Amino acid sequence: MTGNLPLLWPAMASAFLASLVEAVEALTIVLAVATVRGWRPAGFGALAGLMVLVVIVVALGPLLGYVPLRLLQVVIGVLLLLFGMRWLRKAILRSAGVIPLHDEATTFAVETAELREQARRKEARLEWLAALTSFKAVLLEGLEVVFIVIAVSAGRGTLLPASAGALAACMLVCALGFAVHRPLTRVPENTLKFAVGVMLSAFGVFWTGEGLGVAWPGADLAIIAFAGLFLAVSRAGVVVLTRRPRAEVLS
Repeated sequence: MTGNLPLLWPAMASAFLASLVEAVEALTIVLAVATVRGWRPAGFGALAGLMVLVVIVVALGPLLGYVPLRLLQVVIGVLLLLFGMRWLRKAILRSAGVIPLHDEATTFAVETAELREQARRKEARLEWLAALTSFKAVLLEGLEVVFIVIAVSAGRGTLLPASAGALAACMLVCALGFAVHRPLTRVPENTLKFAVGVMLSAFGVFWTGEGLGVAWPGADLAIIAFAGLFLAVSRAGVVVLTRRPRAEVLS
């Protein structure tokens, strides 16, 4: 474990920030369901989603031990890089004003309106529809959390700190959300996505190189250097896009 100390905090921070974003998005939908149909279907759907996630983790987790470490690192590294770059691209475009910022209040309003429209058309089935909406939100956002936790800890014995970071983020969001009973609109989601995109992209480059047998200078500390590089390039991209005409950027 001593050799992994430089990697503990980046892994924990990446899992925490990514889980914070996903938990906020899931909670927004669960709260919308609770607003329209009450906490019973919202809670039932969310609990069912969590149980399915637990089954997936318990079933698939041990199977990772049978995959060759190098192959696992390459596959996860490439996926993590693609995943991180997707987040980073959207964060850059939002920071430059090319696309609008993600608004949890708007998402809450849209989900609430859709559920009320379903109530008008299918009153008898609404309980199940509401529960299913809550279930899908928790399951889909939770799967992204599980993937990130596994990815940032692949083969380096940092599964526990990464899991602790993810769990802390989910508990924090749930506690705040259920205390105020409304979406966490003050969470700087785009800033978080920017940071997560940078860190996941850095981990992606690192794991891909590790799987291919690259001996990174500074070993695990190379992740910090990669993160700094992605951050610098991304900020430069924001500056360039901000100065270009909107029509030219969208074309």
